[in-house]
Amino acid sequence: MKLAYDFHIHTALSPCGDSDMTPNNIINMAKLKNLDAIAITDHNSTANCEACIEVASGENIIVIPGVELQTKEEIHMLCLFKDLKSTSDFQQIIDSRFNSNINNSDIFGKQLVFDKNDQIIREEKNMLISALNITLKEVCGMVINYGGIILPAHVDRASYSIISNLGFIPKELPLKNIEISHHCNISKFLANHTQLERYRILRNSDAHDLQNIMERENFIEVKDANIDCIFEKLNS
Repeated sequence: MKLAYDFHIHTALSPCGDSDMTPNNIINMAKLKNLDAIAITDHNSTANCEACIEVASGENIIVIPGVELQTKEEIHMLCLFKDLKSTSDFQQIIDSRFNSNINNSDIFGKQLVFDKNDQIIREEKNMLISALNITLKEVCGMVINYGGIILPAHVDRASYSIISNLGFIPKELPLKNIEISHHCNISKFLANHTQLERYRILRNSDAHDLQNIMERENFIEVKDANIDCIFEKLNS
């Protein structure tokens, strides 16, 4: 069966995320766009994953907990997990790798953590749009150790991507998937980067506002509609 997906969505926890990106608004918009599976991937924090999963409980939509992690090399990597326990354990690693920067909400925006009713629980104080003290190689190994999926984010972009920062994807990294931006001309891009043809390519929205959450246009073939089958496919 085919699932329509968008595996890169930010909430208002990301300082660049719109204030309307609350758990209920995100889930309802994903339903309106008839998506089958989404992932919550804020910058360097998983704090809103649980509320989004709670909101989606009983709905016909799969919510994968995740994070868009920024490595020491200034590379954005999507990290997806099967359950909240693995996500919480990985967050402890993230918390230990923050630098001492405190967010200035007047400059960078607020970083809001919600409950399932879209009530603000707190504001995250660490500056989430900064590099963590963790290398690309380290984070790949750690995510896999937690049973997760890791993939370079928006490899077609001129900043914060593994291609723009390194010029290539090191073959020794245990990667099977890469992400391109929703507006990328994939044929033209691959013609200039033929070495990327060995990876499965996922197209996500990287939505920071509701209107940019992906329409029902990208699909993944799975055996059944659940997280285990999605991970089995992405690991194949």
